[in-house]
Amino acid sequence: MNDCVIECCNLETAYAAPLNRPILNGINCQIQQGEFVVLLGLNGAGKSTLLRSLVGLVPPVNGEVRINGVAVTPQTLPQIRRDIGMLFQGGGLIRQLSAIENVLCGRLGTRTTWQTLCGFPQRDHSLAIELLTQFGLKELAEQKISQLSGGQQQRVAIARALIQSPQILLADEPITGLDIIASQQVMQTLSQLHTQQGMTIVTVLHDLAIAAKYAQRAIVLDAGRVVYDGVCDHLQAQFSTVLK
Repeated sequence: MNDCVIECCNLETAYAAPLNRPILNGINCQIQQGEFVVLLGLNGAGKSTLLRSLVGLVPPVNGEVRINGVAVTPQTLPQIRRDIGMLFQGGGLIRQLSAIENVLCGRLGTRTTWQTLCGFPQRDHSLAIELLTQFGLKELAEQKISQLSGGQQQRVAIARALIQSPQILLADEPITGLDIIASQQVMQTLSQLHTQQGMTIVTVLHDLAIAAKYAQRAIVLDAGRVVYDGVCDHLQAQFSTVLK
């Protein structure tokens, strides 16, 4: 049985004039069910673009992305996105809504407009509270996002991604702008999802020490290409010019 859940086959995206090349320039990689993979590289290397291409936010010019063996196309996207939770850089939360309201927003993709107007069912509320409790945020459920710390906001964002019960979690620089303690809390949350629930996690990071501590595998990008795909040991020594 093939346990490959993400596959990029000669993936190339649109030409970027400032870079004088496609942002992604022939990416080939496979990610297996239950792996914790970190994407590394300098700004402009294509890390976030690769992550976004996995959920159809950046269409390919050549090649393809396959999720669970299904090619990502406009027709298959609704089905594919049910299996993938996405954490955008900065969390992407609605600041004037409460923590629980933001978590419930993660259910919008499964509901019709009419169902949404009628409000969320009790089971969704119960699941949202369960997730917030799991992340130590139960007492803050009714607090507006603007009143929460950066680390708390990011854990709300993780709960919002998880309420759709994804198989795969993609995280674009989930600890950017957070202090050391908040960064550790967020990475430990991701690590627990990986170890306890067997979730496949792909995250963009800049910090090599954190990457080595939490991830099983690193994919290093440079100029839109994969220049390393393997264990996280000795990355600093190997890629001092690529990963400064």
